[in-house]
Amino acid sequence: MSKGKILVVDDEEDILELVRYNLEKEGFQITCAASGETAIKTAANETFDLLILDLMLPGIDGLQVTRILKADSKTRHLPILMLSAKGEEADVVTGLEIGADDYVTKPFSPRILLARVRSILRRKQDAVTEKPPGIEWGELTINTLKHTVHAHGEEIRLTYTEFEILTLLARRPGWVFTRTQIVDAVRGIHYAVTDRSVDVQIAGLRKKLGPLGDYIETVRGVGYRFTDNP
Repeated sequence: MSKGKILVVDDEEDILELVRYNLEKEGFQITCAASGETAIKTAANETFDLLILDLMLPGIDGLQVTRILKADSKTRHLPILMLSAKGEEADVVTGLEIGADDYVTKPFSPRILLARVRSILRRKQDAVTEKPPGIEWGELTINTLKHTVHAHGEEIRLTYTEFEILTLLARRPGWVFTRTQIVDAVRGIHYAVTDRSVDVQIAGLRKKLGPLGDYIETVRGVGYRFTDNP
């Protein structure tokens, strides 16, 4: 039985074959496309659980594909995992901000790719269920109704902003958030704040959490995420 349908888009045949082979081996049903134009048509005509999308495509590139799919009500909620070269940090940030869910840098390990795929599909499944008032992750407990946080059973006093940032990240372990996304979620799009302000809030949050501050991981050049492994 298939674990899910995945559309893989890359103009490099060896990459397509590598991804197809490893994911099919794990029980996923794979459809391949070699261009952005084909990806858009295929995603519109079939239902997929995930899109693995190369950023550097001939014609319509990965960022344009993402914008088009996120603007269409039929494909708006299709999760997107981007494949990027090492020198494309700016494009990765743009992709995340316009709706992509995560990214993997080429060259990549098939095991890392599979872990990211599973993480996104798990988050997708969790998103269809009602959000619980509490979040428990390892030795960390967050009560979103009482606005309290306990680490190793002891209450940790956080500011409003620190609490909102922690809750945002902890609700979606493994999900990469850019600094702009963090600001928009916590304060709204009209709140004037610099990247440095987000970094300061994260630093304060980590300090208060002590050893559990390691749950908040820095994704260099992009932003932050909550660990997948408590």
